[in-house]
Amino acid sequence: MSTTDRTPQPRPLASAGVSMRDLLASCAAAKAISTPPRAPEPPTPRQDVDHREAA
Repeated sequence: MSTTDRTPQPRPLASAGVSMRDLLASCAAAKAISTPPRAPEPPTPRQDVDHREAA
């Protein structure tokens, strides 16, 4: 038996069967579900506009 016959060959990586598009979509969905909604912004005080009287 030669040296090359005894040397373990690296195994090819097994595909999980999930496309990158599906993986990214699932990550985006998980982030959207796990992120709490934003608190409503406090109302801004209305500033009175200086109205001039008609002449």
